[in-house]
Amino acid sequence: MDLRFTPEEIAFRNEVRGFFRAALPPDIRRKMVDGRHLAKADIVRWQRILNEKGWAVPHWPREWGGTGWTPIQHYIFQEEMQQAPAPQPLAFGVNMVGPVIIAFGNDAQKERYLPRIRNIDDWWCQGFSEPGSGSDLASLKTSAKRVGDSYIVNGQKTWTTLAQHADMIFCLVRTDPTVKKQEGISFLLIDMKSPGVTVRPIVTMDGGAEVNEVFFDEVKVPAANLVGEENKGWDYAKYLLGNERTGIARVGVSKERIRRLKELAALEPAGGGARMIDDQRFREKIAAVEIELKALEMTQLRVVSAERHGRSKKPDPASSILKIKGSEIQQTISELLMEVVGPYALPDQPDLDGSNEPPIGPDYAGPLAPTYFNWRKISIYGGSNEIQRNIVAKAILGL
Repeated sequence: MDLRFTPEEIAFRNEVRGFFRAALPPDIRRKMVDGRHLAKADIVRWQRILNEKGWAVPHWPREWGGTGWTPIQHYIFQEEMQQAPAPQPLAFGVNMVGPVIIAFGNDAQKERYLPRIRNIDDWWCQGFSEPGSGSDLASLKTSAKRVGDSYIVNGQKTWTTLAQHADMIFCLVRTDPTVKKQEGISFLLIDMKSPGVTVRPIVTMDGGAEVNEVFFDEVKVPAANLVGEENKGWDYAKYLLGNERTGIARVGVSKERIRRLKELAALEPAGGGARMIDDQRFREKIAAVEIELKALEMTQLRVVSAERHGRSKKPDPASSILKIKGSEIQQTISELLMEVVGPYALPDQPDLDGSNEPPIGPDYAGPLAPTYFNWRKISIYGGSNEIQRNIVAKAILGL
């Protein structure tokens, strides 16, 4: 299997890299390098720059703003974006509800929502998980009863990321409680400004408030906001989750974080003493994670190469390996970054604006503890690592 890039692909990489260097606003790049909290305005500003370039939704069909790139070009684009480092376009719109609307929505829904998703005129959030319905999502209880030309929605969603910013939420709701649980679920688009919608923040262990509870109390939703067929929402959800797991290895993110790790380890300590990079044991730890990352990158390139040559017609079980190792590597890097700054990484929890940076020590130390705590979730979302190991055992090892 040839994993080398062609001259045309190398030229494409240079084009993408040059664009990120020229177009990414310096203040946003600085926040990304430092691991600091991005404001809603930062994400909106950057996605609109990408949209103007025609790169906000490269994986969509051309008729809705896609680029028609090859799998290799998509891989290169993602890696360069992560290494720039630049924010990803808002995933809830671009990678989740957008593809569902393209695949299953009607023409009116496509014409209304897709241009607004590309330009982030609407901020979307995801209404799937509920108290008691996380891993067993099909057991969800939020109900939607058809009354004339509307649905009346009652229930609760939880762990709803960035719902405090959202204009719209795509929700799984139970429309038929009398059938098998997977067969009675529908996919609704709900305006977050509707009467009866309440958002309440959940303060996480890193001191931030990026996740929320969302309550629906007799919320009236136009029946025109039903995507596809009633009671077919479980099929659409499975389709969406396949898109959610795209690029979950985040090789580019890990490369950029290792680069940052080496920069910080080479600095003279604020309180004096030896640099971390001069410690042989610490250098061995960096080398070990770099070796793991190179192996992960080779695995991801094999998956992409199979797509390029048309040998991949369905989800590759190797993507489960990418998820497992990618999340473990990211968490290891966050641990090494904490080790570099030592006690200066202690969290402070001053407010609920989504940030959590201590008031003492060097500026670069502030975001590292919140990132460490936040990245504990990487091995859970997108399918927990335990579930991914089951997939590997069945689909690859035949156990």
